[in-house]
Amino acid sequence: MYSIDFSAFFSSAFSVDCIIFGFSDGEIKALLIKRSVKPFENYWAVPGDLVYPNEDLPQAAERILFELTGLKNIQLPQSQTFGKPNRHPQGRVITIAFFALIRIEDFEVKASSWAEEVNWVSVKNLPELAFDHNFILSSTYEIFKQKLQYEPVCFDLLPERFTLNEMQQLFEFAFNIEMDKANFRKKIKNIPLIAHDEKQQNVKHRPAKLFSFDKVNYHERVKSGEYQFKM
Repeated sequence: MYSIDFSAFFSSAFSVDCIIFGFSDGEIKALLIKRSVKPFENYWAVPGDLVYPNEDLPQAAERILFELTGLKNIQLPQSQTFGKPNRHPQGRVITIAFFALIRIEDFEVKASSWAEEVNWVSVKNLPELAFDHNFILSSTYEIFKQKLQYEPVCFDLLPERFTLNEMQQLFEFAFNIEMDKANFRKKIKNIPLIAHDEKQQNVKHRPAKLFSFDKVNYHERVKSGEYQFKM
């Protein structure tokens, strides 16, 4: 009679890791915490922790992000799952990554629980992170860049009112390219933007005009089938 020992199949733990991207000073940044507990004590990491046995995954992601960084009321779509058997030194831990794009200036982050510090770090200047978090973060960043080309997610990172130069800097940083100003503005000509009368304040250079994304116009055009976002 066929039989199998299922005990090994129920000996794995689950965790969630929250990859949070923001944009400031012309750079796309990731939110990191400094661990004050073992394993990987004093290493930087993405905010993450184990899922409670009676906890749903989205609920765990919201809880863990708030406990470690103070961030709440953020949409956290699920992205990828990482499950190499040796990714955690204490045993088999399968982790589910969630990610978010936020305006850094709209949120206050603070280290709490076993997070000793919290910091926004450029994705091009990441230290050696705990566990396999360098891979998790870079893999999620590639998903973000794909979205950046075909969805208006850049406006989740830019200030509510931004300059066209800030928008250009975001795309230049993401794809590691330099873009001609005239060509970039021609490229974004069909994106529904609202031009405001106000300009930048407290800048050393000539103040630039401010724009915002016209969400209503965008969704109406997409719904009618006459427009598709593409960069």
